[in-house]
Amino acid sequence: MSSDVYSKNRIMENFLELTAIDSESFNERKMADAIKDELKELGIVYSEDDAGSKIGGNAGNIYAYYEGNSAYEPILLSAHMDTVVPGNSKKAVLGEDGIIRSDGTTVLGSDDLAGITEILEGIRRVKESGKDHRSAEILFTVAEEAYTRGAAVFDYSRIKSKEAYCFDLSKDVGEAVNKAGTLISYRIKVIGKASHAGFEPEEGVNAIEIASKAIAKIKQGRVDDETTLNIGTIAGGSAKNIVPEECVINGEIRSYNHEKALSLYEELKNVFENESHTYNALIEADYTVHIKAYEVDKNETLVKRFVKACNELNLSGNIKSTLGGADNHQFNANGIKGLVLSCGMENVHTKDEYIKTDNLLAGAKLVEKLITDI
Repeated sequence: MSSDVYSKNRIMENFLELTAIDSESFNERKMADAIKDELKELGIVYSEDDAGSKIGGNAGNIYAYYEGNSAYEPILLSAHMDTVVPGNSKKAVLGEDGIIRSDGTTVLGSDDLAGITEILEGIRRVKESGKDHRSAEILFTVAEEAYTRGAAVFDYSRIKSKEAYCFDLSKDVGEAVNKAGTLISYRIKVIGKASHAGFEPEEGVNAIEIASKAIAKIKQGRVDDETTLNIGTIAGGSAKNIVPEECVINGEIRSYNHEKALSLYEELKNVFENESHTYNALIEADYTVHIKAYEVDKNETLVKRFVKACNELNLSGNIKSTLGGADNHQFNANGIKGLVLSCGMENVHTKDEYIKTDNLLAGAKLVEKLITDI
């Protein structure tokens, strides 16, 4: 059996074992323990931080250090341990076509267990090859799916690396993101006045009507080529025969331009304020910046290293942008230039999620190349 076939079978088995573990956001305890067992078998020193207690979860971020040749700069490799809902009692199904799918009742969990297994297998390959290599820092985070909550509370003074590769992107291995956007969530409450809808409707101030008129004046969807705005939920009223006193709107804004995202929120709020004043109503508005836009220059060393590795492995080496979020936002915010790399997952956050076993092997070989490219 060739080394690649052996490696492919091993990573496939490892992936199937990990996907069977429940690890929805804030409930990653069993996953963290399983990963620590694997790191112990690899002989890699690790530790778990107190992120769980800080964010209301039952497990912390796992940091590990795979020591290599000190003559070369270390790199950070990262993936997250949590999955979205429904992620409990997962049952992965391996098809004759070499594709691993969910059984249709839950997500598969390749987001982001594919990244974790590829990093672990890549390190196994390096150890077995005996090749000279740079040191690799490993960070497996919790609650990434909850706006990168785990990575946000990690102590980055522990990180020696100036460059990071975050394995958390869909599509075939060989693609990477060097540019990602700001994500702002917002909440606006319109406060009107209740009255009996049948006896004296004119005494009320209809919060839902006001909100509706404001929404009609707001451009939603793709605002321009670098910005999106969405109104995701609307809730209001207390009974069919009462003029609704309150209406609450929740949504998000994403943009490659951080200042534009903030400005768009202010415009949105002003529309609701002006409409409310017309009817002598009030509004309460607040927002949260979850992640901030960043861009890594394509001429940076970490980008060139990635493209070189892809060329050697006959992968695309395609560099692109996304309005999606990842732990890499936190790395860049803390002075660590990073790329988000594809790990082969498809149809993530759905019950139709799947991954090709060939991509698992390709991801592991990419990890190996990144570590041994010295």
